[in-house]
Amino acid sequence: MAIENQMLDKLSRTFELELPLRESMEDYLDLIIPNIRPWGDDLYEYEEKDYFETRWLEIRESEDFHESMLHIFNQDNEYLISIDGDIYKGSWRIFEKSNTMIIERVAGGSIAKSELYDLAYLSKDFFILKKHGDQSRKGHRRYFVMGRESVVKNLEWRDVVELLFNEYRSGNSSFTTIAVIVAIAILAFLIFSML
Repeated sequence: MAIENQMLDKLSRTFELELPLRESMEDYLDLIIPNIRPWGDDLYEYEEKDYFETRWLEIRESEDFHESMLHIFNQDNEYLISIDGDIYKGSWRIFEKSNTMIIERVAGGSIAKSELYDLAYLSKDFFILKKHGDQSRKGHRRYFVMGRESVVKNLEWRDVVELLFNEYRSGNSSFTTIAVIVAIAILAFLIFSML
């Protein structure tokens, strides 16, 4: 029985997906997000989930990004940003029946900045928005990446990308299970045909 379990473990590792090497966090996101987006949720279904009034920790690739930036989207469209404990306010809204969001930041009592984002991916642990327009051409970040604070706190961006890729792996676990079963069936057929 132990030999069969060892053989099954080795066979299942053969089908395990490895994260391909990429240069930047945005390159990783460009690779991973199209594969996991079908398993993600939609922004306009937010009332059914606990994504809001959650502490989302911002993740950036930049070596000079050392602040702890928490983003909180309250139910009443209040948007709070905590930068190392200092609170800044704003508002958010979602276009009806869409995955498009406007985030407005307030400074001095008036709107300082309004930004339009499209949803890239949303799950219980990740909230990733993509800023509308050609941000790469301007030298700006395309993705606004946030993770549930309790999950991503104290992790480097590469570790966060690995966690995100795990969502792809787990979504493909049914493929791996089927592949292992087929391989065992073929192996059993070959063994019994030799007898």
